[in-house]
Parts: sequence; structure tokens; C-alpha cells
Amino acid sequence: MTDIPPHPLGHSYAVVDVFNDTAFKGNAVAVVFDADHLSDAEMLSFTRWTNLSEAVFVLTATDPLADYRLRIFSSLHELDFAGHPTLGACHAWLEKTGHQALRDYVQQCGVGLVTLRRSVEGLAFRAPPLIRSGLIDASLLERVSSGLRLQAVGARLVSAQWVDNGAGWLALMIDDRDKLLALKPDFAQLDGLAIGVLAPWRSPPCDGEVDFELRAFIAGDSLPEDPATGSLAAGIAQWFAQTGQAPSSYTFSQGTALDRPCRIRVSTMADGIWIGGATKTLIRGQVQFPGSVATRG
Repeated sequence: MTDIPPHPLGHSYAVVDVFNDTAFKGNAVAVVFDADHLSDAEMLSFTRWTNLSEAVFVLTATDPLADYRLRIFSSLHELDFAGHPTLGACHAWLEKTGHQALRDYVQQCGVGLVTLRRSVEGLAFRAPPLIRSGLIDASLLERVSSGLRLQAVGARLVSAQWVDNGAGWLALMIDDRDKLLALKPDFAQLDGLAIGVLAPWRSPPCDGEVDFELRAFIAGDSLPEDPATGSLAAGIAQWFAQTGQAPSSYTFSQGTALDRPCRIRVSTMADGIWIGGATKTLIRGQVQFPGSVATRG
């Protein structure tokens, strides 16, 4: 890899809103370019400072098949994969590089290579393989159900599964959307877990704008509920593909409880499961990292 010197004026920086066409109603991600010389500590410190659920750092790819490399951080630690940062980073990278072609692009990150597709509908990523799937241990499921306070809202647990594709997710389906929106978790009981909870919009499900409501809880994070979570949607989509619980194409609603009504599209095609949604750049500028800015004489 070519040694890239620090930029004397700082790093190009963007904030991209993901999964909602309306500005300030999606899930925002901070994108920092030319990050090859930034340390882990600088990346984590910056992410915590933004007070966003994630920040991402674009680096030179080390795999010849990739267009760029991405490191993804939450306020807690680095993530091998995350969905809305993947879409937001690709959107910002395409704008910065001037690429306009409707084709596939390749991101290198902790889980390996992730393919993104730019089409007339926007950006979508191909769901990476699950690194953990299957049933959740009974004692852990009891802890999660208690921490979510399912009983307090009269919710019935329908099914549960590990859906971890690099972000640590486990997912529970309950019986009713209104009960899902009424959940008030006890995060102390859920510490160290990343939990997705979903419910059908209608019973029985039928065709419409939205098929499932989704909420995502990350105990200990600076933002304990995520407005829109592509990695979780991707994991659930792979679970559903195995069990036949959903049609080949459907839509998740997420963020309703936060007044951030996001939409996540799922499309199952011959070449994989694709997760897509709206992307829009809201902020562009420069950010300086004191340890990385060239000394001026």
C-alpha cells in the first residue's frame, strides 16, 4: 500500500442521513476520509465526540478486489460490520470520487468484502454471512425477556434467534406492534447485549407499505436505541429466508418510537439478500485530528 501522508488541512468529512428521505429523520453517520494515519484511539474518541450511533473512517483498500476500506466505530468499540454506516460511507465515497455508474462497488471491512449495488432505487448492500445463528440459550432468553419487560406490556414471544453478522445481534419476534412500541427496557439487565425486537404490522401480515416494525437496543451505548439498523435487518432477513416467515421482498419500519420513521428495504434475489434505503448528505467539511495534522513551520 502506498504511504499516504497526513493532510495538512485536516480530513474531508461528511454526515450522511440514512434510511429516510426527509432530512434529520434518518440515522446519521459521520464519515471521515483519508484515515490511514489515524490511530484506534483517535477514531474512538472522535466517534464518542460526535454523539452519533456510529462513525466510519475510509482508508486505502488492502484487498485488490475492494474499492475502499472501512473501519466502523460505535461509542463502545470497533465493529466488524454495520449496515447504515456501510450505506452512508458508500454514498459519501461516491460523491467524493465522482463515480456515477449504476453498478456494484466493493467495501473492505472487518467481516471481509461487502458488495454494494447502486441502482435507480438507490444504494443497497448484500447481506454478509451470519457468524452466529441458531436458537438462544434458555437462560439468556429469560434474561432478555425480563430486561425488555415484555410481561409489563403483555407481549407474547413468538420466536427468537441469533442473527449476528459482525455486530452481535440477537433478535426476538413478539406478537403485536403496539406492544413493541410500548416497550421500556431495563438496560441494566441487558448490559453487553445487542438486541433486536420486531413485530408484524398486521395480523395476519398482508401487502402494504411496511411489513414489520423493528426496534434495536444496545445497552451501554451512548444511544441505547438505534433509529435504523441495517445490520440487524440483514441478519433477520437471513433468518426469515431460512424459515419462510416473510415474502421475498418486504420493508421494515424502525425509529417510530424516536420520531425517526425510517424505512429499510429487503429484496431477495438470485445473487443474495439486499438491504437498501435512502441516503442523503447533510453536512460536508473538514475535521482536524491534532495528532495527524502536519506541523507547520
